[in-house]
Amino acid sequence: MNTPLVEMRDISLAFGGIHAVDRASIDLHPGEVVGVLGHNGAGKSCLMKVLSGAYRRDGGQIFINGKEAHINTPRDARRYNIETIYQTLALADNLDAAANLFLGREIRSPLGVLKEKRMAHEMQAIMGRLNPNFRKFSSPVADLSGGQRQSVAIARAVYFNARILIMDEPTAALGVEETRMVSDLIEELKNRGLGIFLIDHDIHRVMQMCDRASVMKNGHMVGTVRVKDVTEDDILSMIILGKMPEPAADRPAFPTP
Repeated sequence: MNTPLVEMRDISLAFGGIHAVDRASIDLHPGEVVGVLGHNGAGKSCLMKVLSGAYRRDGGQIFINGKEAHINTPRDARRYNIETIYQTLALADNLDAAANLFLGREIRSPLGVLKEKRMAHEMQAIMGRLNPNFRKFSSPVADLSGGQRQSVAIARAVYFNARILIMDEPTAALGVEETRMVSDLIEELKNRGLGIFLIDHDIHRVMQMCDRASVMKNGHMVGTVRVKDVTEDDILSMIILGKMPEPAADRPAFPTP
């Protein structure tokens, strides 16, 4: 295969005597979604926080486009075009979509005056490519639905040239239509060549949205599978038992009595 967009090799992270991540490896290619699964405390969020710069690893290496990356802070991660969309979304509820898009990175004139029309135009342009049905540009994001809020958070990441996205349970607490909206957004990001790590606990969503699934247990990487080659029960078994599924050729044709 081509050089991975991201490769994390033998990553270790400990808090005191507790090994949150123990020599875990994972990779991601352009235009791919990799689900990261496991029970609470399995290490999936900690591993992704190492990539985002929220945690400093104790061991291992990170490669971006085949070159070793030095990521110790979120600022470092952003230099490598890595953005994280947390479940809480980190949006300012009292501001509209454009103000949230440029929050902390506002466009100003040489005299420091906000260029509100320019920012509004840029927001409409990026949203026109990501979610053409979005219309509530002047509403505070507190008034938006869950899927619309995700659209704003994703637009902010993409506008500032993210190539690698870490998404933390992006469809949690969303209804069917809202989940479909986010799924369509993820598909559009794949088509644009972005790579996405999707942290989730819902196997069904991972089977629907992801190309591969990486399962962690007790800080270890159990393994990575292509979702089209396995069943939901296979992934559930990986999560519970910490073992890779048997190859399809080795499985009995019918359930044993």
